[in-house]
Amino acid sequence: MAIRDRLSGNEAIAIAMKQINPDVMGAFPITPSTEIPQYFSSYVANGLVDTEFVAVESEHSAMSTCIAAEAAGARAITATSSCGMALMWELLYVASSSRLPVTMALVNRALTGPININNDHSDSMGARDAGWIQIYSETNQEAYDNFVQAMPIGENKSVRLPVMVCQDGFITSHAVENMELIEDDKVKAFVGEYEPENYLLKKENPLAVGPYGISAYYMEFKKQQAEAMKNAKKVILEVAAEFEKLTGRKYGFFEEFMMEDAEVAVVIIGSSAGTGKAAVELLRQQGNKVGLIKIRVFRPFPMEELTTALSHVKAVAVMDKAESFSAAGGPLFAETRSALYDLEHRPKVINYVYGLGGRDITVEDFQHIYGELFKIVEAGQTGEVYRHIGQRESNEAEKEFEYERYQLENNNWRWQSDGL
Repeated sequence: MAIRDRLSGNEAIAIAMKQINPDVMGAFPITPSTEIPQYFSSYVANGLVDTEFVAVESEHSAMSTCIAAEAAGARAITATSSCGMALMWELLYVASSSRLPVTMALVNRALTGPININNDHSDSMGARDAGWIQIYSETNQEAYDNFVQAMPIGENKSVRLPVMVCQDGFITSHAVENMELIEDDKVKAFVGEYEPENYLLKKENPLAVGPYGISAYYMEFKKQQAEAMKNAKKVILEVAAEFEKLTGRKYGFFEEFMMEDAEVAVVIIGSSAGTGKAAVELLRQQGNKVGLIKIRVFRPFPMEELTTALSHVKAVAVMDKAESFSAAGGPLFAETRSALYDLEHRPKVINYVYGLGGRDITVEDFQHIYGELFKIVEAGQTGEVYRHIGQRESNEAEKEFEYERYQLENNNWRWQSDGL
């Protein structure tokens, strides 16, 4: 019977880790993922898991620990955010190219600079080509469910790739929600034991991990990684089907929300989908045929499936919570627009970059976006493709800065006059 509880997203991930009981955790804290190793270390200290908890001096060393553990034949986990993941950068490629299925909880946070501790997807999107499977979560429940599913996906013999399970910093990581947990024994059985075919401590089959790849062999390695990512699509759906049997909760590459007869649609990732759904429901009550697709799996990218889901709509707005600085749109936009290219009658597609550094997006913002899509359908012209929403324009920002400086100067004068 499911266990009902009220948990933050970080605590939910830590509980999933406890239920799995991995062999090794490489841990270095960084906001807003700090609570994950913090909670998990208490499970280690209290003897609730058998995990070797390795507290290191940096995130680079945390990933190095996980790579070494996986290469030796152990199951390894870690958690990080933002600049911590950036410090792991070279090692993300080492893990994937060595085919070591490390499982990482990534609590998405903006990258510096300027320094910012709030949510956007610049960290994971910056690593989108590092060879890791990427699974995104809208809610705390999804974060927990996705982490439970991650190991059976990454460790599958036809895949053997690392997996990052992403959730939005503070929005889900620290907010508390009602949840349903799976019983410990059922999680353990679902995930199973890690049984690598070859590893450093297997004396019957000596091997090297991470050797120098000369040009005569390097491309074959990369092709094998590419094939493994293709294989992951089938495995992701197989694992999701088994998870549905266990819990009744259904997962796929993405979620379609009121898309059956939608004329216009939004494509989005993460917790902002909840706000988008509220806008869809409101607009539907007013007779507008709008829909939304929430991407769950970004790597491997579900190109064919997304093309089918969007083939009947007239206009699409793709929402990026990360800026790629391409001068042509964000990463999700590039992938989605490419997916639609081969359609004979493809919808008009625009991009909105939003929510950077934790900037709110509201129901009213989504209403505006859907309104723009209907204008595009009516005019038959896309207009400006690469757009931003939610930011102040430069003259507004300057006025606000001047007002804040005025307040600061007056407060300083008051403090001095009061003898403070």
